[in-house]
Amino acid sequence: MRVRHKPWAKDKLSAYPQYVVQTPEENRGNWQNIFEQKGPIHIEVGTGKGRFISEMAKANPSINYIGIEIQESVIVTALDRLIDADVPNIRLMNSNAADLTTFFAENEIDRVYLNFSDPWPKTRHEKRRLTYKTFLNTYEKILVKNGEIHFKTDNQGLFEYSLWSFSQYNMLLKYISLDLHNSDYEGNIETEYEEKFSNKGSRIYRCEVQFK
Repeated sequence: MRVRHKPWAKDKLSAYPQYVVQTPEENRGNWQNIFEQKGPIHIEVGTGKGRFISEMAKANPSINYIGIEIQESVIVTALDRLIDADVPNIRLMNSNAADLTTFFAENEIDRVYLNFSDPWPKTRHEKRRLTYKTFLNTYEKILVKNGEIHFKTDNQGLFEYSLWSFSQYNMLLKYISLDLHNSDYEGNIETEYEEKFSNKGSRIYRCEVQFK
């Protein structure tokens, strides 16, 4: 999907340091200190326009959330949502997910959310998929013992690949849904993409996996 460039986005992100962490690497090992209260830290890699993470923060005030998005012109919309939500347990990072160990120390994160990631369907692009083994290794380093990844997508190919990748990495598959919106799963919070694809009749796939 092409994203309309917003030349003013960078300045707006810089204008709200209370919401957008400007130098995240400086918080490595000390992320608890940037929130008003201590609690588990959940991160969303590829937070997009921020609907999911802002609604999660509202629904779970005892959990601290960090939304990570590389595109300035996208995350600035998440910032607007955050300003409107006015909840203290969420921060944003305009950063590359490949550098997570630069920003987070070992055992610092409790859960990783991957929602509607780019499927990178061509075989030569396998290493770019956020469920590829090198990314899994990165998540494992920053997650607490037995930390979890919660993954959602509308792309059947990516879902099948991810289940294989999780299994090859010897992760525990705790929950799998091949049709989330027609399942008995409770408490689902939709992303913008999820609503769009579901309204078009696309099936939504979801799983929860745990590092052993």
